[in-house]
Amino acid sequence: MDWQELRKEAYNLSVSDRLALVEAIVRSVHEEIRPRPPVPPGVVERLRGVLKTDDPPPTDEEIDAIKEERLMEKYLK
Repeated sequence: MDWQELRKEAYNLSVSDRLALVEAIVRSVHEEIRPRPPVPPGVVERLRGVLKTDDPPPTDEEIDAIKEERLMEKYLK
């Protein structure tokens, strides 16, 4: 299929399908332009547990308080 045929077929797609096509094209171009470097072996094992602490996880109330504090810092200062 050449460019003109592809373009004609694209116009026959629904809007949501055209948007999905555009997204797929942008992703493919992005991956060619900026490919992700391979993850060196052993990185996952070394990073495992980096965020682990001996403290218990915060409660829902503590999380709500943290969110409220951050929002106040962001919008009221």
